[in-house]
Formats: sequence, C-alpha cells, structure tokens
Amino acid sequence: MIDLLLALWPLFALIVGGYALRRLDFPGEAFWPAAERLNYYILFPALLFSSLLNAPLDNPALPRLALAVLLGLGLAWLGLLLGRRLCGWSAARFGALSQGMLRFNTYLGLAAVGSLFGQEGLGLAALLLAIMVPAVNLLSVWALTAERGVSVRTLLLLMIKNPLILACLAGILVNLIGLGLPGGSSRLLGLLAAASLPLGLLCVGAALRPRELRGEVPALGWNCLARLLGMPLLAYAVARGLQLPALESSVLILFFALPTAPSAYVLTRQLGGDSHLMAGLITLQTLLAAASLILVLSLIGA
Repeated sequence: MIDLLLALWPLFALIVGGYALRRLDFPGEAFWPAAERLNYYILFPALLFSSLLNAPLDNPALPRLALAVLLGLGLAWLGLLLGRRLCGWSAARFGALSQGMLRFNTYLGLAAVGSLFGQEGLGLAALLLAIMVPAVNLLSVWALTAERGVSVRTLLLLMIKNPLILACLAGILVNLIGLGLPGGSSRLLGLLAAASLPLGLLCVGAALRPRELRGEVPALGWNCLARLLGMPLLAYAVARGLQLPALESSVLILFFALPTAPSAYVLTRQLGGDSHLMAGLITLQTLLAAASLILVLSLIGA
C-alpha cells in the first residue's frame, strides 16, 4: 500500500497544482487553453507515436489484449444501450453518460503505469491505447449523434482528424516498416513526450469545475460508481475469463479504473451534448479517483 501511495500521490499533486494555479490566475487565463492544445496536438501524439514505435507489435499479448479490450467495452456499451432504452435518455444526455463510462484519462493512466510497472508496463499500455483510443472515440461520437444520425463518411472524417488516432496509426506503421527514425529524431520525440504527462496532469486540474457538481446528483453518483468501480470489476472478470497474465491483467484493470477524460467536455460541446453534466462527471470522477484507484490497485495487488 505504501509503494502504491508513493507512486500515485505525485500524479494527483500535479492535478491539485493545476487547479490551484488556475484559481490563482497564474500564469494567466489564456495559458490553459493554449497548453491543452499544445499537449493534445503535439506533445501527447509524440508520446503515443514514440511508445508505439518501440512497442513489440509481434508480442503474443496483442491479440489477447485486443480481445479483452473489445469485450470489456462491448459489454459496457450494451449496458448503456439498455439504460438508454429503459430511461429514454436524449442523445445529448446519452453522449455525456456514455463518455463518463467509456472514456479514460490517458495522461493519468500512462503516468500511473510508468510509476507502477516501468517500461514493460508502458509497452503494454501503448498496445492498449492503439485499440482503445479509436474504439472509444467512435462510440463517443456515435452516442452524441444517436438522434440525428451520422454517415459513415462523417464518422471516418471525425476519426482521421483526431491527432491521437493519427499518432497511433503512424507509430504502428513506422514500427511495422522497421526503418526507425533518422538522426536525433527519436531523441526529439523523447523530449516532447517527456513534457506531455506533467503538463497534461496540470491541465486536468485546471479544467476541474466544482460548481458543475450542483444538481444531477443521481446521475453523477451512479455514473461515477459505474466508471470507477464497475468498469474495473468488469475488466477483472474479462481478464480472469481470458486467463491473462498478471501484468496484462493489471494494466487492463488500471485503464478501466481511470476517471473519464477532460477532452470529453470539448467533444460534448462540439456535438451539442449535455456539457453541464459532462463537466460534473469529469470533476467528480477525477476527485474520487484519488481514493478509488488506490482501492482497486491494492485489491489486485499492483
């Protein structure tokens, strides 16, 4: 437990630091949107690209992990569709609740995996992200546009404009070609990637909106429980059912235990979803994750 606390508290300290800095208006309100864009379009894609560039794509774990991820997400998606049918959620509400269940804070996930499982864990995490990022983005867009309907062409355009998906595809392609990167390019990517996680965690804290927790208490409550406790339990059941090795199981469960992604708020606003509910879910899940992650990881013996 002490090792787990030592590994995780610096991550949440950065989140709290980001929240405090924004409330102190330092270095200024214009900084945070610019920092988010820099991270989303350059630094974080560099991290994904460099991780997948060196990932062992011939790893026998890849088919098992792909099956586990798709099975876990598929079961959660079926549960959400059933909830929509029973409760009559609008697309705006369904999109927010779906993202609260399915999306995950990649910054926090990679930082936690690196602290707990080192380079081997990061390699597995990169493989997971190559599967989860496109799948979760596709389901999120689908949920938010469920009433309007959306063409396959529009869905594909939204996907290929996503810098995270592009970085994953590029990293896999260069890895498979096997040419590597010329000169000091890999060092440059490493420097960009190293800046991504601390800046990302500061931006997560800066994006917290405690005022958005007012109202919607039942929806916030059940969605947070489902995401922070129900999803890792589902991942545990899938890992046991597929008999995944210990490290693969731990990384899978950790990613299913993460709070939802701050970027879900931007997508929700862009596609006309319930942004008030989405902001509340992001804030409450991030705050509760400080305790729930420690609980989940201690139970699985990470």
